Amino acid sequence: MKNPFDNLDKILEHRLRLRIVSVLVANESYDFNALKELLDTTDGNLATHLKALEREKYLSVNKTFVERKPNTRYKITERGRSAFKKHLDAMEELIRQQRK
Repeated sequence: MKNPFDNLDKILEHRLRLRIVSVLVANESYDFNALKELLDTTDGNLATHLKALEREKYLSVNKTFVERKPNTRYKITERGRSAFKKHLDAMEELIRQQRK
């Protein structure tokens, strides 16, 4: 029997990254400031974890200007959505095994 821990996504094991991806899976997109406020984190901390998710191609970034102010929006990619689902499936399997 395969160990369900092997199916956990190392990128999504960090609490803030998992929260970011959860928000993006549930919403069409989110901008940086709204994510920062929702997740109650600092600019630097959020930027670091967003860059890690972007490197893995789990999210896409769209930079625009809104009323002459820069606005950065993030959207989940299919790769990110798939990784999130696999991670949740692995966690569910771990829970099932503990309940036996």
